[in-house]
Amino acid sequence: MEVSFKTLQAIALSAAAGVRPPERLSVSQASEKYRKLENQGSYVGPWKNSMTPYLTEPMDVLNNREYTGMIFVGPAQCGKTDMFLNWQLYSVICDPADMMLIQTAQDTARDFSIRRVDRLHRHTPLVGDRLIARRDADNTFDKKYQSGMLLTLSWPTINQLSGRPVPRLWLTDYDRMVEDVDGEGSPFDLARKRATSFRSHGMCAAESSPGKVITNTKWQRKTKHEAPPTGGILGLYNRGDRRLFYWHCISCHNAFEPNFNLLSTNDSADEMEQAEAVTMACPHCGQVYSHNPSISGDEGPGKHTMNAEEAAWVKDGQTWTPEKEIVGEPFRSDIASFWLKGVCAAFSDWKTLWLNWLKAEKEYEDSGSETALKTTINVDQGLPYLPKSQANARIPDQLKARAKDFGMKVVPWGVRFLIATIDLQKNRFEVQVHGIGPGGDIWVIDRFYIQKSARRDKDDPTQLLWVNPGAYSEDWKLLVKQVLKKTYPLGDGSGREMAIMHTVCDSGGSEGFTANAYEFVRWLKTGRSGDDQQSDADQALWEPTLAGRFTLLKGASNDNAPRAVISYPDSQRKDRHAGARGEIPVLMINTQMQKDRLNSMLDRVDPRGGCINFPDWLGSSFYSELCVEVKDPKKGWINPKGYRNESWDLLVYCLSAILLPTIMAEYIDWDYPQQGWAKEWSENDLVFDPKVEDKPFDNMPGDDYDLSALAAELA
Repeated sequence: MEVSFKTLQAIALSAAAGVRPPERLSVSQASEKYRKLENQGSYVGPWKNSMTPYLTEPMDVLNNREYTGMIFVGPAQCGKTDMFLNWQLYSVICDPADMMLIQTAQDTARDFSIRRVDRLHRHTPLVGDRLIARRDADNTFDKKYQSGMLLTLSWPTINQLSGRPVPRLWLTDYDRMVEDVDGEGSPFDLARKRATSFRSHGMCAAESSPGKVITNTKWQRKTKHEAPPTGGILGLYNRGDRRLFYWHCISCHNAFEPNFNLLSTNDSADEMEQAEAVTMACPHCGQVYSHNPSISGDEGPGKHTMNAEEAAWVKDGQTWTPEKEIVGEPFRSDIASFWLKGVCAAFSDWKTLWLNWLKAEKEYEDSGSETALKTTINVDQGLPYLPKSQANARIPDQLKARAKDFGMKVVPWGVRFLIATIDLQKNRFEVQVHGIGPGGDIWVIDRFYIQKSARRDKDDPTQLLWVNPGAYSEDWKLLVKQVLKKTYPLGDGSGREMAIMHTVCDSGGSEGFTANAYEFVRWLKTGRSGDDQQSDADQALWEPTLAGRFTLLKGASNDNAPRAVISYPDSQRKDRHAGARGEIPVLMINTQMQKDRLNSMLDRVDPRGGCINFPDWLGSSFYSELCVEVKDPKKGWINPKGYRNESWDLLVYCLSAILLPTIMAEYIDWDYPQQGWAKEWSENDLVFDPKVEDKPFDNMPGDDYDLSALAAELA
C-alpha cells in the first residue's frame, strides 16, 4: 500500500526522519524527557527516573559502547520490563536502529505487543507518530518507523533467532524460556550472534526474576558478588561484571546490600500483625529502616528515600567506602550485569513480601508442596531457590560465614589443650591443629602440610626431595620438630605459648605406610631404629616423653565397633625390624559413628557443647573439604566424587583423639579439672614462657602408662 501525504510539510517531515542525526541523550535521559505514562488508578504523568532510581544505570549501559551485553536480575514489581520500552523510545526518537524483543512464547509476544508496545505508541505520541502510516507497518509482531527502524516481536525458536542481523535485542522473562533452542544453544547466545556484525554498536540484553533452582549445594562463592550455580539469568549475570545494589547506612556509614534475610518483625501469632511490623536492620550497626518513612523518625528514612539518596550499584571486586567512594579493581567483562533484590523493588512493599513468605511456609508445612515457596522466593524476593530436599545439605559458604577473627594461628581464650592430627598422603603429611575447650568445643588453630623431606636430590644437592611416608621411614621424623614439638602463642599477647598435648596420625592403608608408621613409634620409645645406635641427629631430636604424646589411629572394619578403643594389631613386617606381635598401640575408631558426631557438631553454634570454631584466615578449600562427604542410607558416609576431604578426616581424628584413655575429655570437670593440662592458662602445665625456657613436658609422664588397662573403659 502506498503512503499518501496531504501536504508538502508532511513529506518533508517524513523524509527528515530517515536522515535525522542521533540526539545525544542517554536512555534514561530520553525516557524522562519524552515518555508519558497513563496507568489509571496508579500513576499518570511523565516518566520519572527517581521512582525507580536503580534502573537508571542499567538503562544507560544500553547505549554505552564499552558493553555488548546487559543482564538484569530482579524481582517482580521493580519496573525491569519498562527498561525495554524506554530503550525502544530512545531508539525511535533519538538513535534509530532495528530492535528485536524476544518473549517466552508466541502468545506472550502477542500479549506484550498489544498491552505494552501499542500503549507506548498511544500514551507517548512522539513514538506513535513515528510509525509509518501504512496498515502493514503496524502489525502484531512487526512495527515499522519512518526512520527505517524495524521492531520485531519474537519468541525463542531457531527460525526466529537465526539468519537476521539485528543490532539491538532484548530477551524478557529469560528464566521462563526454553534453555536450549532446538539443540542449537541458549536463547541469549543465539540472540547475541545476531548483533555480532555490529560490533560495539550491537547490544543484547536480558532480564528476568530467578526461576532456576540451585544445582550444586556444595558450591562456594569465589567472589563477593558471585551468584549460586543455577543456569538461566543468574548464569548470565555471572558472565558479567556482577553489580549489586547497596545502601549506605545513615548511622554507621557502612555499605550493605538490602536483602530479605535482613528483615525482622515481632513474634505475634497474627500473620498480619507480623507483616505490618516488618523492619530492616543494618547488619553492621543495627540501624532500623522501615518500608515507609517513620513518623517519629526513630526508624530512619524509608525504602524509597534510601533507593534514591543513599544507594549505588557496586561491581564485583569493588567496595563502597564510608566516605561514599567506590574503590577497588572491578571484575571486567563486556557484559554489564545487575542483580536487584526484592526488598528494593519500587512497586512492592515489605508487608506483602513477608506475608507471602509466611503463607508459602505454612502451605509447605501443611501439604509438602514447595510451589508457593519457590514462587515467592524467586519472584518476590528475587533470589534463587534451594529445594527443601537439598536445603539440609551443608554448603561451604554457610560454614565460612561463621568464621571469626581470633588471631592468626594463635590459641584463643577458652582453649585448654591442643590436639594435632595427621593424615597420610603419598607425597605429604596433612596436619591440622585443634584447640579443645570446655564442653568439648573445638577451635581450628592451624592447618598446614609437610611436603619437603630432609633428603637431597643427588643430581642437585640444593634441592630437597618430597616426602614419601610409604617408602622412607626417616621422613616420619620430620613430625617431631614440625608437629610434636610445635607450640603456639596465646591470644592474650602475653608472649606465653602452649605446647601440643597429643598427636594422632592415620596409620595408612598400604603396607609401606603402616610398617613405617610402626617403626616411627618404636623410635619414639627409644630414640633408636631397631638395633642401630642412636645417631647424633636423633639424639638431639629425641625426648623420652615423645612416645606418650603420639598415637597411631585406624578405622575399624566393623560398623558395630566401639567409638574408639586401643588395640595392638600386627605390624605386618616380617624382617628384623618387625618386633614382637602386638607391641604397638593403635587407636581403632568407629569411623561411621565419629562422622555422625562431627556432622552434628558442624551444625552447632552454641558454646560448651561441641561447637566447632573457625578462624577467618582459613582458605575456601578448607570448607569445601568439610562438605564433600554425604551419608548414603546403605553405605554410610561416602565421598561420591572422590574430592579432597582432609579437613573432614582430620576433625574426625580429633574427635577420636580426645577419647584416648590418657585424655577422656568427656569426663573432664571443666570448672575444676584435675588434669594440669586441662586447667586455665594461669595454671596450665602446657602453657610456658619461652623467654625463661620453660619446658612444658618436663613434669609430664613418659610412655610408662598402661594403655591396655584403660582401653576397656572406652569399649
